[in-house]
Amino acid sequence: MNKYIPRDCSQKGRPFHLFRLLIQYHEPELCSYLDTKKITPDSYALNWLGSLFACYCSIEVTQAIWDGYLQQADPFFIYFLMLIILVNAKEVILTQESDSKEEVIQFLQNTPSSLNIEDIEDLFSLAQYYCSKTPASFRKDNHHLFGSTLLGIKDDDADLSQALCLAISVSEILQANQLQGEGVRFFVVDCRPAEQYNAGHLATAFHLDSDLMLQNPSEFAQSVKSLLEAQKQSIESGSIAGGEHLCFMGSGREEEDMYMNMVLAHFLQKNKEYVSIASGGFMALQQHLADINVDGPENGYGHWIASTSGSRSSINSVDGESPNGSNDRGMKSLVNKMTVALKTKSVNVKEKVISFIENTSTPVDRHVSSSDRVGKPYRGVKPVFSIGDEEEYDTDEIDSSSMSDDDRKEVVNIQTWINKPDVKHHFPCKEVKESGHMFPSHLLVTATHMYCLREIVSRKGLAYIQSRQALNSVVKITSKKKHPELITFKYGNSSASGIEILAIERYLIPNAGDATKAIKQQIMKVLDALES
Repeated sequence: MNKYIPRDCSQKGRPFHLFRLLIQYHEPELCSYLDTKKITPDSYALNWLGSLFACYCSIEVTQAIWDGYLQQADPFFIYFLMLIILVNAKEVILTQESDSKEEVIQFLQNTPSSLNIEDIEDLFSLAQYYCSKTPASFRKDNHHLFGSTLLGIKDDDADLSQALCLAISVSEILQANQLQGEGVRFFVVDCRPAEQYNAGHLATAFHLDSDLMLQNPSEFAQSVKSLLEAQKQSIESGSIAGGEHLCFMGSGREEEDMYMNMVLAHFLQKNKEYVSIASGGFMALQQHLADINVDGPENGYGHWIASTSGSRSSINSVDGESPNGSNDRGMKSLVNKMTVALKTKSVNVKEKVISFIENTSTPVDRHVSSSDRVGKPYRGVKPVFSIGDEEEYDTDEIDSSSMSDDDRKEVVNIQTWINKPDVKHHFPCKEVKESGHMFPSHLLVTATHMYCLREIVSRKGLAYIQSRQALNSVVKITSKKKHPELITFKYGNSSASGIEILAIERYLIPNAGDATKAIKQQIMKVLDALES
């Protein structure tokens, strides 16, 4: 049975998380719409996959689908048949904005029932086309979904439900761009900081410093424009760097790649198709080249690692001395030439001294003391509220706003709330999730609380009440030294034994210094009132 029907074919099962990534890769607009409606593939495709469409199609159509599917001898082909059924219904689905979640799910479930025997040939032809436009890693990294139970899913397999987008193995990236003719080819975007990129990088990669997204948005926008133009030109010129599939590469270290995830989310929110991430990042690339003994004369990969000069670098030391090789002289790609100015500019931006949130010249991490003008201890324990720099990304933190999106269904008029008499401060911002996704939002501060209103893109002027936090629950406000506009609020309870963090929220706030100063002052007033 598991040869053609994947194991774990159940609610929230791995096969359906994989299907969502496939939809996102080819049809990001449709995927975004379904995500907005909170419609997951298992809610409508459980019986599609579990019965191979027999639950919804006539016997004649079911037999034709089964015959074609078995002749393919490719168990993953069922995913592409499901994808084409969605694609064919896309226009109708996107017009169902006013329909309830349940109504859309019902429509999706019954979509295969409209298939006629005359549609089967076109169904398979289109599925073959989408299959040819899908990276091989889609199959290779998930082959254990099918076949013998002895080859089942391992405990350490990645959680696809948490994947930001489809992951591509570094071996496929190298192999794909050496192939001529049709097939999946990648335009690799290296999102590491400039100094890491300069020390060593994939010779065909375009450099897009992810730090620019927060440090210098206008320069980031120009870099994205240059990226898309470079991709277009590399495809037209037939360069080995060319490819219509965008693959983003980070360092492979989670704390560093958080900003690359924001860049990835930016492209996904723009409904850019064929967006993926290099699995394991640059560290995985170096390890792969070392494993295949890249320096051997019989190997064709030696020219892939380069420094900013375009010379070949040692695998063990990316800024090592380049060996003799006349064939490498011509390998400095069109993409590298177009990004020299951007790399230099990125370095200059990173070297600028960015002052802390209160514009102090040195890092500050202090507790409010009784000697401060407005700060006093509260609740009978030592003071806990502080403002300081956040040198490293906190990996043990609780993510965000303590409630799921399903719990935040109250819709309000943004302007009405801003004009409320008890609202003392209003700060337009973007809510930043752990995945890197950012949502246009508004922070409103009253005498006792701070609210986050997340804009509803499809309903101009309206927003969800995303978060409501008491000001006296704020225990710490931190900023990144490199990204002073990215502010983290930590909420919790204090006791004699210490502080318990209950929720964490992050916001990208223009003029963050003014915003945090105003919020801090209001917090102090609340603490003073509690003390007195």
